[in-house]
Amino acid sequence: MNMSLMLLTGGAAASNGENGGGLLISWIIAVAVVVSIFYYTKVRPVEKEKKRLQEMYKTMEVGDVVLTTGDFYGVLIDVTDEDVIVEFGSNKNCRVPMKKTAIAQVYKADKDGDENA
Repeated sequence: MNMSLMLLTGGAAASNGENGGGLLISWIIAVAVVVSIFYYTKVRPVEKEKKRLQEMYKTMEVGDVVLTTGDFYGVLIDVTDEDVIVEFGSNKNCRVPMKKTAIAQVYKADKDGDENA
């Protein structure tokens, strides 16, 4: 009879308070799931985008066509550690110095002078 009572109550009658440990483990698992969801939806994409931008800034070369954060297309004339000089349009006098962080996209130029889109 004791065995059937234990089966009916799910073992709670025989455990005498041991069920609190299972509750703690459930909370730990729930917190771990929430933290991992937060990491993979919020933190990881930001890190990947930051890494992509750093790689893009490293590979910029003179002659590359760039798209600025202001949606202007231009050609890189000079590249330094922090800044670039971008020439806009066919007017050779329209050269603007700006930070590398103002570059949104880089289109590499071919060796023949044509750019890849």
